[in-house]
Amino acid sequence: MRRLILPFSHYLRALCPGAAVPVREGVRASFGALLGIAATVIVAMLISQDLWLAVYLVAPFGSSSVLLYAAPNSPLAQPWPAIVGNTVSALAAIAVCMMVPVPVFNVPLSVAAAILAMALCRAMHPPGGAVAMMVAIGAETIVPLGFGFAFVPVALGTAVLVVVAAMYAPLTGRRYPLRQFNEPNAKGTLDPAPEERLGLSEDELAGILARYKQSLNLGVEDLARLIGAAELQAASHRVSPQTAADIMSRDLVTVSPDAPLQDVASLFIQYGFTSLPVVENGKYEGVIFQLDLIEGSLGGRRPQGARRLLPNWAQRRSARRARDIMKRPKAAQSDTRLAALLPILASHRADAVPVLDDGQIVGIVTQTDLISALARQSLRAA
Repeated sequence: MRRLILPFSHYLRALCPGAAVPVREGVRASFGALLGIAATVIVAMLISQDLWLAVYLVAPFGSSSVLLYAAPNSPLAQPWPAIVGNTVSALAAIAVCMMVPVPVFNVPLSVAAAILAMALCRAMHPPGGAVAMMVAIGAETIVPLGFGFAFVPVALGTAVLVVVAAMYAPLTGRRYPLRQFNEPNAKGTLDPAPEERLGLSEDELAGILARYKQSLNLGVEDLARLIGAAELQAASHRVSPQTAADIMSRDLVTVSPDAPLQDVASLFIQYGFTSLPVVENGKYEGVIFQLDLIEGSLGGRRPQGARRLLPNWAQRRSARRARDIMKRPKAAQSDTRLAALLPILASHRADAVPVLDDGQIVGIVTQTDLISALARQSLRAA
């Protein structure tokens, strides 16, 4: 007989804390909420002579702030659900309170009506339930204001939260509003990033979310990114246990941190490399990538015929040195498995991974080295 009752320990584990939130992320979200709520309170006080009413709005707006600043990628936190969801919730609650002026009934009816209204408007926003309850509890003060209360201050206040969130997110390395499917990538083209090319359409991804009832928790673009990352991780498990030492280049051409950019450009042209390690007194300092040399000379623009123009750029920047443009990409060790190099070279802006042992550079693995190794493995497997 199939066991239907789960062990008691299973239920105890369900009561344990969930995934830990990094302290840095908590500080980022809390400071953003501080700015958003402060701006909303100021606006509410400017448009309302009733200080009590302005402060009273902070309760549901506080709920919206948790979503907008702590979970900006959630579909529930996007501008349409936030603004429209809070607005229609207030409209529904006011209508209920006008028809049913009995507190014991209008509170649950208002929340229920708000949920239905948000669902019909495709604007599900959990704090909308708090807005509806606020209206029902304060019906004696709010209902006489009429349906205009739903627009000012509810819709206006929510819009202020959204605007602050949209300005604050990119300043702290986050994205709001959420990513859209097939939007331009970091290079300005419409192709997905290499690690996110799944061969699945937007409709297929949306169907997966609907099938597993996750459309309220995850966006299509974020699902694509997660699937791509999972596929890349799974592929790394299928790579045979070669290490960086097996494929790295050992006879390295290096430059010193004080080398003029003109000398660096000459080495790139002479050897045809795309990266050069920077070493001082035998100690690894960083790596110069050819694109960084070009971008540093043209203010971030990447022209065609880059190699032909390298000497001219370096001459115009003769006063600059290697240390001015070098970077310190994520490094590996000699015994690092190729599986660990795959995500670094696929998803980071790096053409090569330096291999360090005790702080000394002993080799470098380029994208070409890794592709060649994977090709040899595929041929052997075939």
